[in-house]
Amino acid sequence: MRQVCIVLRNLERKRKELKMGGGGGGGRGLTPDELRKLEQTAKESLKASAGTGKCNVFISFAAEDLRDVNLLRGQAKNDNSDIEFNDWSLKKPFDSKDAEYVRRGIRERIRQCSVTVVYISDHTADSKWVNWEIRESIALGRGVVAMYKGDKAPTYLPKAVTDNKVPVVPWNQKELAKAIQKQSKNR
Repeated sequence: MRQVCIVLRNLERKRKELKMGGGGGGGRGLTPDELRKLEQTAKESLKASAGTGKCNVFISFAAEDLRDVNLLRGQAKNDNSDIEFNDWSLKKPFDSKDAEYVRRGIRERIRQCSVTVVYISDHTADSKWVNWEIRESIALGRGVVAMYKGDKAPTYLPKAVTDNKVPVVPWNQKELAKAIQKQSKNR
């Protein structure tokens, strides 16, 4: 993907050089026909790699689950992992007792994402913030997927998960990666 971006940048540079009558570094410049072919190749390469890029993800979780969430973040950074995303969730809570200030900060993080991943555990159903983050993500048109660790999901899920029929998947790299991609496209 990075190589395609470099090719497109070089393409744009060559296009400007042709308009200005210059050839750049003293060598032979590309003809307009060569430039069109190069541009078409770059576009085809971009289309072929679409869907393999990283999604921007907000992770919603109860504070008690920070250790597990940090493990998920680590997996997303591992090159050998099926899970790929840019994490826009909070690394530490906002230092404020002003709930509206906290909501504005979280809302801005959610806006920068295409998908919210909700880590569900025995603590999650009781978290007012997790329910709010799920509802806010949906209101902002973001995809939402819930994920649990272990053999089965907790008995009690956040109300916003059940009310909105949010898909619930196990913490399995392939399943989660597939669910994130699907929710990213369903927005």
